[in-house]
Amino acid sequence: MSAESDRQIAEILQTYGEPLAGNVWRVQGTAVIYHKTLERIAAQAQIVFGPPEIVRAERDEAVILVTGEVQLANDGGVRREWSIGEALIGVNYRVSGKQAAYVFAMAEKRAKDRVILKLIGLHGLLYSEDEADEFKPTRDTRQQTRRDAGEPPMDDEADAPAARRGPDNDDGSPQAVEAKLRAQIDAASSINAVTDLMLAPETQSDLAYLAPGLRDEVREHAKARLVALGWPARSNRRGA
Repeated sequence: MSAESDRQIAEILQTYGEPLAGNVWRVQGTAVIYHKTLERIAAQAQIVFGPPEIVRAERDEAVILVTGEVQLANDGGVRREWSIGEALIGVNYRVSGKQAAYVFAMAEKRAKDRVILKLIGLHGLLYSEDEADEFKPTRDTRQQTRRDAGEPPMDDEADAPAARRGPDNDDGSPQAVEAKLRAQIDAASSINAVTDLMLAPETQSDLAYLAPGLRDEVREHAKARLVALGWPARSNRRGA
């Protein structure tokens, strides 16, 4: 992802009070954004979705058409967009272990996320996390999926010493990883430093190791640090 696309993404996210750091990461060089971040942006932009239209309905596959619209700023009218969301088990929707498969929910999420990205001007610059299955997953991603599903770690991780199960830290525990990340965030002396830290591969590996609740706390800590350094937490702009 180039510096120019970084700048474009950061500027648009800033419009909706969302920092780049903690909301965007990279998968093989492609920028990916969290679904819940897009949900917050959609709520702030007052995006209105029409009823979804089912294009295909199979046991292992769903294809859904979603439309959305947003009121443009300064009485600039209404902008409308549409997109298709697809989910096919084993092809672009992976389900591991005892996880239940919800192809219709996934297809709708993908379609809505694509519409949001189009309406706010980020389409083509990054993808929603719910499309990350289409990229080659890293080991950290696979391990996190198993942890989120309440499944045991992969065999080679289960056999490893405790200090080697997590990222390089004092005792290998999630609490130590969280403490290390918080300390690094607090030590960052500029907005760019916080952003670079949160996008660094080592940080992404650490975040993937943490349970979802701890990850969210660390991201909120990074956002608070950005605000303390002068990053605008809120914008008066409405619409896209």
